[in-house]
Amino acid sequence: MIDARIVMNRTILMIFLYGLFTGCENSTYDVVNSDNDQPNIVYILADDLGYGDIGPFGQKQILTPNLDRMAVEGMRLTQHYSGSPVCAPSRSVLMTGLHTGHTPIRGNLEHLPIGQSPLPYGVPTIAELLKEAGYRTGAFGKWGLGYPGSEGSPSQQGFDYFFGYNDQRRAHFYYPEFLFREVKGKEIERVTLDGNEVNDNPDRHPGSGPPVKRGTYSQDVIAKEALSFIDDHANQETPFFLYMPMNIPHASLTVPQESMEPYLNENGESIFLEKPFNGGHYTAQPQPRATYAAMVSLLDSYVGMVLDKLQEEGIDKNTLVIFTSDNGPQFEGGHDPAFFDSNGPLRGGKRDLYEGGIRVPTIAWWPGTVPENTSNDHISAFEDMMPTFAQLAGIAPVPNIDGISMVQTITGSGEQQVHDYLYWEFPAQGGKQAVRKGKWKAVRLDITKNPDAAIELYNLDDDLGEQHNIATEHPNIVEEMTEVMKGARVNSDAFPLFE
Repeated sequence: MIDARIVMNRTILMIFLYGLFTGCENSTYDVVNSDNDQPNIVYILADDLGYGDIGPFGQKQILTPNLDRMAVEGMRLTQHYSGSPVCAPSRSVLMTGLHTGHTPIRGNLEHLPIGQSPLPYGVPTIAELLKEAGYRTGAFGKWGLGYPGSEGSPSQQGFDYFFGYNDQRRAHFYYPEFLFREVKGKEIERVTLDGNEVNDNPDRHPGSGPPVKRGTYSQDVIAKEALSFIDDHANQETPFFLYMPMNIPHASLTVPQESMEPYLNENGESIFLEKPFNGGHYTAQPQPRATYAAMVSLLDSYVGMVLDKLQEEGIDKNTLVIFTSDNGPQFEGGHDPAFFDSNGPLRGGKRDLYEGGIRVPTIAWWPGTVPENTSNDHISAFEDMMPTFAQLAGIAPVPNIDGISMVQTITGSGEQQVHDYLYWEFPAQGGKQAVRKGKWKAVRLDITKNPDAAIELYNLDDDLGEQHNIATEHPNIVEEMTEVMKGARVNSDAFPLFE
């Protein structure tokens, strides 16, 4: 059970946190479903999937037929951004509607033996908001916002049901000995996965090493549980919110052998020219390119299962599905992003605040509501999900968040409000900040040592790949971006950006 002191301090913490954010975006929106016809909402989050890793965003070597179909039947959002260039803070932004200058979790901070730094109980989340609107809520996949039983556990953050990895470290491996099942009001359960045995690494979390025996692939079980959640709630009077933060294609590069078949020749050899990966902290992989491609295709198959299930249940026309990724492509575990052009035309990848680290492939699907086979370049980000879902649910958003509802964009109706700017910060690798303001993109690096480090400036209309720093040519824009960087954040003791 959660400590009673946390519950007592919930209101105090909410007032304290949101009282600080006087510069945040805050608007009221027209209620979409005044007749109480609230749509179901499904949010599928890939892990370390690059902007160019799927067919609708230019991928040529990896098969993604279901995402191709989703794009044909829906809308590509070509300028949508993740909350952060790494896992936990990106999820924190998504859940809270607050960018990384405000959201409580701004980096990957582990809690031994299992879990990460918890999202505070007093900060409202998407799941809590939707529960207040009458939704049933379920999360399936990788959580990463609090160790089991903490205030950051899914059941303490608005979810009726959770199944998957609580811990990001354990989620590096796909044949764990157990996953967590968490039901609101019940004890947290460890669910044993048949046939799995892992190699313990004493320097890491217990049970977080590479697999010794492989029996049950975690993603298959997680996807099955998510589909069961749809089955259980499809014909109920209350709508549901299904959050699917799947692990793949995050390293380690591991996939069931049958999923490899599209990328192997008749002799069982990779169709790609391969350089074996020796493992290190991750799993050794003799065919890393074929395996990565197979992981993306397997993820695509889960998306297809969800779309098919919604249609089978006859609820597809009352369900919004959004597919996206938590950050840009990884450079570890044997993945070769250059080979697959994983970041497409963008510079950088995971842990970078250049476009390749934070601009993510995003598709919205809602038959009869989202315009078919369309693309939209509205500049948006993870913090926009909370007000978007609130408007769809017919309730007011949390005041003083950083997000703006995207309902007008994804439905193709009405005038869309736009952001004055988007902001990111990342406390690791010397400290980084970035701002997107219209066509302008500002990036500042190594600010832990030098809070006044020079700003790099790019015109994304002319230089999408951020190859030409034009800061010296536009001193007024640089000054404006400097002021945004100063004013867009509040200090965080847990994740300091400046010493």
